[in-house]
Order: sequence, then structure tokens, then C-alpha cells
Amino acid sequence: MVNIRESNVLVREFDEDRDVNLVGMLERNCEIGTKKGVSIFTNSTMGDPLSRIRFYPLRIILVAELLESGEIVGVVRGCIKSVGTSAGSFLKMGCILGLRVSPNHRRKGVGLKLVRSIEEWMMRNGVDYTFLATEKSNDASKGLFTKKCNYITLSSLAIFIHPTSFPGKNISKDIKIEKLSIDQAISLYKRTLRAKDLYPMDMDVILKEKLSLGTWVSYYKDEGWLNLQSKVEEENFIRENPRSWVIFSIWNTCEAYKLQIKKSQTLRFLHNTLNQARDKIFPCLRMPVSDSLSRPFGFLFIYGLHGEGENLGLLMESVWRFTSRLDETMKDCKVVVTELGFSDPLAKHVPQDSSMSCIDDLWYVKKFTGHSDEKDDEMLMKAQAGNVFVDPREF
Repeated sequence: MVNIRESNVLVREFDEDRDVNLVGMLERNCEIGTKKGVSIFTNSTMGDPLSRIRFYPLRIILVAELLESGEIVGVVRGCIKSVGTSAGSFLKMGCILGLRVSPNHRRKGVGLKLVRSIEEWMMRNGVDYTFLATEKSNDASKGLFTKKCNYITLSSLAIFIHPTSFPGKNISKDIKIEKLSIDQAISLYKRTLRAKDLYPMDMDVILKEKLSLGTWVSYYKDEGWLNLQSKVEEENFIRENPRSWVIFSIWNTCEAYKLQIKKSQTLRFLHNTLNQARDKIFPCLRMPVSDSLSRPFGFLFIYGLHGEGENLGLLMESVWRFTSRLDETMKDCKVVVTELGFSDPLAKHVPQDSSMSCIDDLWYVKKFTGHSDEKDDEMLMKAQAGNVFVDPREF
């Protein structure tokens, strides 16, 4: 139980029975942009404050409450998971998500109290490192985490976004896209994840979540891997992989929450922090405000991207075309999103066109325990983690 009184603010654990509406009100009032034209906000009919952390056994939401009035003026979420590293280590990693402070109570230390409180919870649970993400352009967040909380840069990433109206959705006749069984996907990911600097240890759990629509491989037909579904021995198809191929999985946000655009005199991005995507996507999204977007809509997130071979350009393009076509068949999906580290080999193969947007993201890390593996420290504490797995549960 977290219960910290400081000055006139009480930091305590979220009470689902009495705090849902108050937290929702706080987050709808958190403005993340101002511009004339339209307003974009989360449709709260599907609202779930635990959405970004519900999949983790160790999780918490903290709120900052004014002692005099009982007003909720801040909120933050945290979770703990096991991750693997390219050095062969296994770490207990904490993640800070969805820090929000009421506009009328910023620069008063509320955010700092929330961060320190959730760090204390993580330390009590034996976390080795904790990390968080923020936009490169968010100077206030960067100042809080680096100057006051002693976080350092872990990695730079790019978020790629495009509407489902991806031009020319026909996939080349030379390319085959085939869906894997969950067992096949787990087997292939067990091998490919070792190429990542950081990756989750519970990939099987992610793939089995109801929001994960499945895993596919894209490859050239004349290079093998045909009729994957007929292969009984799951390990055999790994040894028979073609010269060039890409594996990818798709996460459906539409089942968790929806977004909506409305015309207004001032651009106010109102949100309830169900995930960071809506904070990042819309300031840069080159997307017209049509009648279809004035109704609630969602997006598909491509995750687990990994490719091998020399001819990856057309294969990556096929991934986008396939996902855009799938998106169109699903009710209310309008956008396709993925996020890749700056040194991920596939980042340079993301198809570019006039509708594609790219937003810079920063990950920060802080060491908690006396973990002494020099290879991990060198990678994590010297900003050398450039090829990381972006967990769809936290996006």
C-alpha cells in the first residue's frame, strides 16, 4: 500500500470504485497541444484506467490528491516485467507510464512526487532498472526525468504512422504472406528476439492475448516456406527458412479504446492516457478530418518486426499493404502504426510515401540495484540500446 503525505498533497493508490471518474476528468483536461482547426480525444465509453498495465501481474496506479478538497490533480501508472538482453542476462525491469498532472497544478512538484512514489514501489519489488518513454519535443518531461529524477537516455526510436489509405494495396505476386500458428510464432520469436538489445521474456503471453490478432511471415515464393500450416514439427520450418523473410505480429487497439476527431476553434488533444499512441500520433499525422474520422476509430499496431536476408524492401512494403487491407476489414480501424529503434535494421526499409508520418521518441533509464553485469551496464547506461522490442501492451 502506497500512502505518502507531503505538503498539501496525498499520493495514494488508485481506488477503482471511487477514482475512475475523477481520473477520467483529470486526463480529459490535460491539454497536449493547441492549434486552430479540430480537437482529438479518446472516446471514454471503453475507458479502462488499467488498460496499459492490466496484462502484468505486478502493476500499480498512483494518484495525487489535494488533502483539502479531495481533487485528483495527478496520476501515474507502473508495471514490472522480466526482460532479456543481448548480453544474455535477464533483468527485472520497471516501466513508468501515463504520468499526467492537472494543468492548474503543474510546476508545483506534483509530478516529481508521483515519480518518486512509484520508484519506491518498484524498489520494494526488487527492480534492477526502470525506464520510460517521452516525445523528443517534450522539454518539460525531459527536464523532470533527467534533471530532477536522474534518468539518462537509453535509446532513440521512431514511430511510423499512416492512414489505412495506403496507396496501391496490391501485394506483389512474387511474395507470399502466411499466418503462423501460435506455437510456430513462439518458436521463431525465441530465435529472433536474441538479436534485440532488450526484449520481453513473456512473448508467449503477448501472442496469446486477445488483442493480438496473430503473427505472419512474408517471403518470396521461389525461396521456400510454402504451406507452413502443413508442417507438423514446429522446429522444422525454422531450419527451412528462405533467404529473405520478415516476421510481424499485429495488435488491435480497437478492442481497448477508440479515438475521435471533432471540428473546433482550438486544437485540444483531450485524452485519458490509455496509451501513449494518441499523444504522439496526431500532432504529426497527415490525415484529413473527414466524416469517417469524426466518429470513434482505432488503429492496428505492428510489433515484433524482424527480418533477415538482402531483399527486405518489398517484403516490408508487403507488411504495410497487408496490414492496411486487414485494417479496412475491421470496424472503426483507420490507422496503422509501428515503432522501431534507431539501429533496428528494418527501420530503413519502412515504406515511405506522402501519407506516412514519423515522430521521434526517447526512452530513458535509471539503475536501481547493484546489478554488476558490465555488458548490461554498458548497453543500458551508455545509450547503446538501439534495437529494442517495443511491447504492444505499453504503447
